[in-house]
Parts: sequence; C-alpha cells; structure tokens
Amino acid sequence: MTLGDIIKEYRDEHSMSMDVFAKKSGLSKAYISLLEKNKHPKTGKPIAPSISIIKQSAKAMNTDFDSLFKKLNGNVTVNESIKTRKAVTINVLGRVAAGIPINAIEEIIDTEEIPEKLACTGSFFGLLIKGDSMEPRICDGDIVIVKQQSDAESGDIVIAMVNGDDAVCKRLKKYAGGIALISLNSKYEPMMFSMEEIEGKPVKILGKVIELRGKF
Repeated sequence: MTLGDIIKEYRDEHSMSMDVFAKKSGLSKAYISLLEKNKHPKTGKPIAPSISIIKQSAKAMNTDFDSLFKKLNGNVTVNESIKTRKAVTINVLGRVAAGIPINAIEEIIDTEEIPEKLACTGSFFGLLIKGDSMEPRICDGDIVIVKQQSDAESGDIVIAMVNGDDAVCKRLKKYAGGIALISLNSKYEPMMFSMEEIEGKPVKILGKVIELRGKF
C-alpha cells in the first residue's frame, strides 16, 4: 500500500475529514490530497514521501513509525542522512500571486525538508520555477528554497512581486536611484525600476533564494 492508501483508509474508518488529519499531522491539506492521489502534479510520477512525512502521518494515526513503515510498498525517499538529521518540512508553492498569502493552501503543490538549524533562523517556503528566464543556473521545474524577507543585498537572487502580478525569480541589483531585477538568461532584458516606481507599482521583495533543488 502507498502512504496515501493508508491515510485514506484510516480517514474512512474513523470518519475523519482531510482538514482534521491535516491538523493532527501538521501536513497541509493539499499535500495529503497529493498523497492520496499518489500522483505528482508536475511530473505525473507517484509521490515518494520522506521519512519525516511518514513520521507525521504515523503520529496523526496514533501509531508508531515502524508499524506504519512496514505497511508501505517501498516507494519512499529513504537514506541515512534523512534518517539521522533533524529536519523541518516546508511547503512548496506552485505560484505566489498578489493578495494570496504565502501559506495559502490552494497554492501548495508539494513539500521539501530543510535542516532544523536553518528553520530556526526565519520563515521559509519552496517555489516551483516556471520558464527559462533564470537558465542555465535555474531551470523550468526546479524548486528554490526561499527565506521570507522584505529586502535583500545587491547580487542576491530574490522572489519579487511586480505590479500585483505573480512573483518572479530574479537577481537583485541596487542602484542609487532604484533597482533592477535581472534574468540570468541573456535573452531577457533587465527590469528597471526607479524609487518612485518601486513605491507606485509597487515592487516588493518577498524573499531571498538560499538553495536550489533541481528536479530530474
């Protein structure tokens, strides 16, 4: 059985809604739905839950990790580093749109883990990259780990909201009279903004990209 099969069976047996299971496990409702469907929305491949996800699910079902793990069919992400390290699960978003909070459930498409030590330094989220503007370093379908912050240093790669549109991933360049949001792909022109445009459009920094997790 897959973890999603087990969760669905448990919920049915206990007349438990997905919302309640989400609260008990600490997983998002959207990710629980992905587990039960067992199909990644981007790749179409089966979901391979991590050790951390299995532990959280076991807790919600009032069982121990070993008992739950034995029921699984082997499609899990297991290695010694994940077993031994202390990790925190963060949400991966498909998009960040104007007026939608970063933790909006309907935008969550997956989860990733970051070290507990890193998680203690602030709030983090993952973002699915779309398009080729940051190639060759960051490609379409990659996941970036983002630390939420409203400012960054010149040269940092950031997630920014421009004019109320969906957030973009760009390199930040600061000037005396404004900023530029620069694509790594040279076929795209830099997005230049004066201080007045930053206030008026507005242009907002949502976070700094601290890690790239490529998808193969």
